[in-house]
Amino acid sequence: MNSATILLVGSGGREHALAWKLAQSSSVKKIYVAPGNAGTQSEAKCENVALSTVSELAQFASKNNIDLTVVGPEALLVEGIADEFAKQNLPIFAPNLQSAQLEGSKAFAKEFMQKYGVKTASFANFCNQEEALNHLETINYPTVVKASGLAAGKGVIICQNKQEAQEAVQQIMQDNKFGEAGTEIVIEDFLQGFEASILTICDGKTILPFISAKDHKKIGEGETGLNTGGMGVVAPNPQLTEAQYQSFITDILEPTLKGIQAENMDFVGVIFFGLMVTANGVYCLEYNVRFGDPETQAVLPLLESDLYDLLLSATKQELNSVQLQWKKEHSCCVVAVSGGYPEQYQKGKEIKMNGGLANSQLFIAGAKHENDKLLTSGGRVLNVVALGNTLQQAQEFAYADIQQISFDGMNYRSDIGNTNQ
Repeated sequence: MNSATILLVGSGGREHALAWKLAQSSSVKKIYVAPGNAGTQSEAKCENVALSTVSELAQFASKNNIDLTVVGPEALLVEGIADEFAKQNLPIFAPNLQSAQLEGSKAFAKEFMQKYGVKTASFANFCNQEEALNHLETINYPTVVKASGLAAGKGVIICQNKQEAQEAVQQIMQDNKFGEAGTEIVIEDFLQGFEASILTICDGKTILPFISAKDHKKIGEGETGLNTGGMGVVAPNPQLTEAQYQSFITDILEPTLKGIQAENMDFVGVIFFGLMVTANGVYCLEYNVRFGDPETQAVLPLLESDLYDLLLSATKQELNSVQLQWKKEHSCCVVAVSGGYPEQYQKGKEIKMNGGLANSQLFIAGAKHENDKLLTSGGRVLNVVALGNTLQQAQEFAYADIQQISFDGMNYRSDIGNTNQ
């Protein structure tokens, strides 16, 4: 049974969590992680390989008879890695270039939502700065200005008034704050409510939703300060009711699937729904087309089903016969970051473990082994994930365990999972 060989692409905490979960499958013999990190290096069945380009990865998959390639980061998806693998008949779990536009272009995604009746905020797209500035004269505030392209989760600016919106348009379109990502922008209505994240697996015919999650994006306690790639997550989302989850299915998931089928998208991969839950219902803020980071780290430990079997079913378009099994527990993922993150931060700080983690799983995000030491190598350094019978118990376990870890400048939020934000 133990025969499948996997190539897992990426180097963050998400990939460590995926490697950890895939390694639990009795069907999996070997996982190559490209390029991986210090966490994947020491995970069972795993070996890091120094590959990064689409051609290198395809060559490796072909030469090593890889049974399934799983792609973590979004950049390779919008480069068309799935299309290249398909050309060479190499099995891959990743959406193709056409499908990846749902994340690669916010303007494309918003037009798709509008066309297929996905509930979303009113919006307008602009490639011309003057037209965008003129539009600001006609709208209500607050408003949201977004770079349309990939901006590592940071290309969104909430503007309280017209002056702030004018500055945001200038920063993105004229000053190139987010580089190429800002050649087109989306200006959309500001929605008041709480956010929820739902990961799903799609095979083009079926979308299979996971349990919900709550992400904390800001660097500071109480959701203050700069946006980050994510400072922590709890799952399931404690604020989301069953009725709101059902609204998501009806108003967002089902019309999204209709759109994918109508556009003949060859969509095999993850659709990550970023939601805003308001007094007027559940709205889709955005799509991502890959496993969320750090949502994946919080959600996968709750999944009882075999992840490899699930991904394989998606590549065979057999998701309609899959029933996911979940633990009846709560998870809390706390992210430790380098001092200075999300701006300039230092690297190369030694990570010290003052004891074992009693109740948590450690996922490495940005750390490397050097001279028998574990050193920081990224802004987000590690994730401590604990399960509990209640959310409060999961929080207590995670926070007790993260205190066993230290490095110079280490920073983390002490309020992950609190619902008053």
